[in-house]
Amino acid sequence: MKRLLSNGRRRAVVATAASALVLAGAALVVPSLAQAATTLGAAAAQSGRYFGTAIAGGRLNDSTYSTIAGREFNMITAENEMKPDATEPNQNQFNFSAGDQIYNWATQRGLKVRGHTLAWHAQQPPWMERMSGSALRSAMINHINGVMAHYKGKLAAWDVVNEAFNEDGSRRQSNLQGTGNDWIEVAFRTARAADPSTKLCYNDYNIENWSYGKTQGVYRMIQDFKSRGVPIDCVGLQTHFTGGSSLPSNFQTTLSSFAALGVDVALTEVDVTNASTTQYAGLTQACLNVPRCIGITVWGVRDSDSWRSNENPLLFDGGGNKKAAYTSVLNALNAAGPGPTGTPTATPTTPPPSGGANRIVGSQSGRCIDVPNSSQTNGTRVQLYDCHGQTNQQWTYTASKQLTVYGGSRCLDANGSGNGAAVQIYSCNGGANQQWNVNSNGTISGVQSGRCLDVWGTGNGQQVQLYDCHGQANQQFRLVAN
Repeated sequence: MKRLLSNGRRRAVVATAASALVLAGAALVVPSLAQAATTLGAAAAQSGRYFGTAIAGGRLNDSTYSTIAGREFNMITAENEMKPDATEPNQNQFNFSAGDQIYNWATQRGLKVRGHTLAWHAQQPPWMERMSGSALRSAMINHINGVMAHYKGKLAAWDVVNEAFNEDGSRRQSNLQGTGNDWIEVAFRTARAADPSTKLCYNDYNIENWSYGKTQGVYRMIQDFKSRGVPIDCVGLQTHFTGGSSLPSNFQTTLSSFAALGVDVALTEVDVTNASTTQYAGLTQACLNVPRCIGITVWGVRDSDSWRSNENPLLFDGGGNKKAAYTSVLNALNAAGPGPTGTPTATPTTPPPSGGANRIVGSQSGRCIDVPNSSQTNGTRVQLYDCHGQTNQQWTYTASKQLTVYGGSRCLDANGSGNGAAVQIYSCNGGANQQWNVNSNGTISGVQSGRCLDVWGTGNGQQVQLYDCHGQANQQFRLVAN
C-alpha cells in the first residue's frame, strides 16, 4: 500500500500463531501436465477466480516486467496511480493520465482492473491534508464522484475506503474520521450512486487473524453495514506477512466469517517475507476453500519491484525467474480445478407447475427479483426490490426451464457464465444461458454455467449475478404464486 520506496516506515505487525495453516487431509493432487494451466491467472480462472498483481506505470517500459505481468496475471491494480494525490493533485482539477496508462495497458491485453483507492488517510494531496470538518467531507464526496465518473462501468471493483482502523479495532483518528463517525458509510453510499456496476470494497492490513482486535473491529463494521443496507460488496485483506506476522492458523476462519456476512473476500496486496513456500501455498489454499474468496493479488511483480524488496517477498526474483513459492501457488490453483473447493452441488428438484405467474422471493431479503422501472429493454439487469406483484415481478417457469416475464416476451438471461456475470432480461431464444434449474436446496442455477443466482446484499436495488453455488441464504429463493 505504500508508495514504492517513499519511506522506510514498516506496518505494524501482529504476533500470531507461527504455524502455517493446517489443511487436514488436504493432499494436493495436481492435474496432468496436459490439463494444468501454466500461468497463475489461467490457473485461478479455472475455479472462477483471478490472480492479479500491482503495476507501477513507470516500470511498464521494462520488458521483463511487462512480459511477466501480461503473461501471468488476469487482474491488475494500479500501485499508486489511482490514489487521491495522483488523481486530484489540485482541488477540483482531476488528472487521470497515470491511471489511464495502466488501465489501457491492462485492458488492451484482456486483463481486468481493480480501482485503488478512493478515501484514505495517507497519500492525500497537500490541499486535502490541510482540510477538516465539513469542507473535507464535501471534498471527499466530490473526489469519489469525480474519479468514479471517469472510470464508470470500466473497473471490476474499487477499494472505496482503505485502512480506517487501529490495531485494537477502534477507528483511526485521521482527518477523515474527524469529519464524523459516519464518513465510511457516506463514502460507500456515494460510491454506489456514482457507479452501481462496480463492486465496492473495504481494504485493510492486519485483519487476517480472526482473534485479533482489528479484525473484529472491521467485522463489526461490515456486519452493521449489511444489517442496515449500506452498500458494500467485498472486504480486501491485504495479507502482508512480514517479520512476526505470518499466516495465522485461523486465516480460513477469517475469510469464511466475513463471507458469511454476504460479502466477497479477496487477498489484495499479498507479499510474504522470503516468499515462504508454505505460507504462499497456505494462503492460496485458504482462499480456494472459501467459495466467496474471489481472487488473490500480489503486491508487485518481482522482488526488485516490491516496497519490501530487501525481504524478497514475491513470486519472481529480481531477474524475473519463478521462485519455489510460484510453483506452490500454481500447483494449488491447478489442484482446485473447476469450481471452488467444497462448493456444494445444486440438485435439481421437481419444478413448480408451468403456466402460472410467480414471484421469486429472496429468502435472506424477503424482496423480489424485479425488472427495474418495468423496462422491457434487452440487457436490463434484474435486481431485488420490495414485492408488489406487478408485471415486472411476475415470472413463469416453463417446461423448457425458462423463467419468463411480461407474459413470455422476455426471459431471465445470464450475460456470461463466470462468477459475477450479470443476470438480465432478454428476448427468449431457447439458449442454455436462459435455462434454469430450481433446486432442492432453494437455489436457482443456470443450466449453462452451473452457477447460482446470487445477491450482494438485501436492500432495494441490489443487483443479481451468477456465483458459484454455496447454498447460503443470499442464494436461496422461493417461487411464490401471485
